[in-house]
Amino acid sequence: MNKRHDQHYIDETLRGDAQAFSVLINTYKHMVFTVALKITNNRENAEEVAQDTFVKAYHSLATFKGASKFSTWIYKITYYGALDYLKKNNRRIKTSTIESDHDINLSELTNVLDELELKDRQNCIKESLDQLGAEESVLVTLHYFEELSLQEISDIINIPANTIKVRLYRIRKKLAGILEKKLTPEAIKSYGRK
Repeated sequence: MNKRHDQHYIDETLRGDAQAFSVLINTYKHMVFTVALKITNNRENAEEVAQDTFVKAYHSLATFKGASKFSTWIYKITYYGALDYLKKNNRRIKTSTIESDHDINLSELTNVLDELELKDRQNCIKESLDQLGAEESVLVTLHYFEELSLQEISDIINIPANTIKVRLYRIRKKLAGILEKKLTPEAIKSYGRK
């Protein structure tokens, strides 16, 4: 289902049409169950997590702002709901293959997991940025997030472009040190560092 199609059913649900939400359930139930099963490694637990996911999604639907796809949002609820379920029941994630009686769009699952990983990386980077000084944080934000050139930044903050370039180099080194303290060696490798 595409984002616009999902939004139609979200809007209808928010207007009080409970049947519209059932369309969303039918669209995503297989993948929600599969994600839950992958984490809990137990069909009954996965069914419980999937049910909880849709209940939470229904009650929180008004908070969905559409910044990401609905599928990403609901899979994130599933992912964290399954982890909470394991934690509540003193269990750990077991690795297993994805098994389901339903056809699974593995590329969609991969995209969702990639997006979750990206969100985790973004959160880690944001926490690291919070440890920088105000000027350092501004430089990083302007250059890497707002994608301004060195000259544009120079024009904004009245510092020569070459000075900004040197400062950005130092900030990157500082951030690398902060991130190395936060991340496991395996995570650092996945970021491309050795």
